[in-house]
Amino acid sequence: MHLLTVSMLALTVAGAFALFGLKYDTRRLETSVLTLERQLEKSRHDIAVLEAERAHLASPARIERLARALGMQPIMPHQYRLTGRPQRTADASAGSR
Repeated sequence: MHLLTVSMLALTVAGAFALFGLKYDTRRLETSVLTLERQLEKSRHDIAVLEAERAHLASPARIERLARALGMQPIMPHQYRLTGRPQRTADASAGSR
């Protein structure tokens, strides 16, 4: 009977150490998860700020105002070039007739 008591005591002490180790690992992982969640939230906030900044910078009214300040003007119809078919030149149109 004395052997059974000693073995149970040893199992109890081993279980206590295992439980302490498990508790320590759980707290370490919990801290790691909280750190990652904070980083994720900060990244989401940074993305929202950058999207708002991009929307402001790409605003057509802002770009037009800056272009006019640089002396630029809207494109005129004669400045457009059609793509997808070759441009006709005076030499090419005379040779195809």
